[in-house]
Amino acid sequence: MATFLIRRLFQMLIVTIVAAIISYGLLYLVPGGPLDALLTERQNSGANRIDDEDIKRVQARFELDLALPVRFSRWLIGWPNGPLFGSLGADWAVGCATPQQVKLTYPDGRVEFITEGCADTVTLAELEGRKVSRGVFFGDFGVSQVILRDRPVTDLIMTRLPYTLYLMGASVALAILIGVPIGVYSAVKQYSRFDYIMTTVAFIGSSLPSFVFAIFAILIFSILAKQAGLPYLPSGDAVGTRDIVIPLIGLVEVGSFLDRFLRFLMPCTVLTFISLAGWSRFVRGSMLEVLQQDYVRTARAKGVREQMVVIKHALRNSLIPFVTLLAGVLVTIFAGATITETVFNWPGIGRLFVDALNRNDYNVVMALVFVNVVLLLVGILITDILYTLVDPRIRLS
Repeated sequence: MATFLIRRLFQMLIVTIVAAIISYGLLYLVPGGPLDALLTERQNSGANRIDDEDIKRVQARFELDLALPVRFSRWLIGWPNGPLFGSLGADWAVGCATPQQVKLTYPDGRVEFITEGCADTVTLAELEGRKVSRGVFFGDFGVSQVILRDRPVTDLIMTRLPYTLYLMGASVALAILIGVPIGVYSAVKQYSRFDYIMTTVAFIGSSLPSFVFAIFAILIFSILAKQAGLPYLPSGDAVGTRDIVIPLIGLVEVGSFLDRFLRFLMPCTVLTFISLAGWSRFVRGSMLEVLQQDYVRTARAKGVREQMVVIKHALRNSLIPFVTLLAGVLVTIFAGATITETVFNWPGIGRLFVDALNRNDYNVVMALVFVNVVLLLVGILITDILYTLVDPRIRLS
């Protein structure tokens, strides 16, 4: 076991670095960004409105004046740290460096060269306070450039993480607790009315996108129910902004447990229903395969009760493929539901990821991507260990 863990940890380190390199490079190849907006405005309105100093300030702030490998190294391991010699940020910090030509590439492909100057408003202390980072390998994800300007990304994530944890944790737990028994019973009662009903429901749940269920839930349980004078659910947010009165429920105060619970119900139900379809169908297929094995027929021929055949002989062996799906649970719980959180205006990690992408807050995006990669690798490692508990024949070496 020790040899296996050491080898897997080394492999996880290599995969993490490769995934970080690919995702970091692809992110900077995506069209758009803080400098493109300035260059587009400069191109459309003329050079007089957008000063060269503004462009250089944006380059220095986002370290666009550094080569991509250097930026990646600073982000990953925090080296080299501080303003670098020859970069715009370092030249601004020391005052008047030797002027040099800086290449600007416009969104339409046109290239322009500007002469680098000096800026007295940016000091060395400000640059060091903004740029020095210990690297994500040491738990330092840098600072947010847009959403919470100059605030640590870790603080931003921690403010959103509790909302995602209890939303996704509850939905995943409910989906597993309900989906596994449904899948087992559907396999045992194959082609029964219950099996046909659950197959149809699972087909609908796995076919339609999550935003369709979210929109229909808001339409039915918020808008139509309110218009009909029935008890209704708030359509969004995790906490209300004012007290409301709901028929048959009464006054719901802002920030109360009832207020939070009512706003939690719809997104949790939508996510549970979508996950429930996948879990139940997967368990059903795995159980059907196991129930056709010879040792199950032998157990039945020997007079073992059907309940014991299903639970002791079939269910345990059908859990081996089921355990494989558990590798992605950690990522699912942390990453949240991007579309569902956006539709319900839920302030979780999924919506934070969308906001960071839309506003080009690269440090936040890369922090979330990096954490998801690490959690996925940890989940795969835990899954490999769980295999030995489910099937004693499996040995790790």
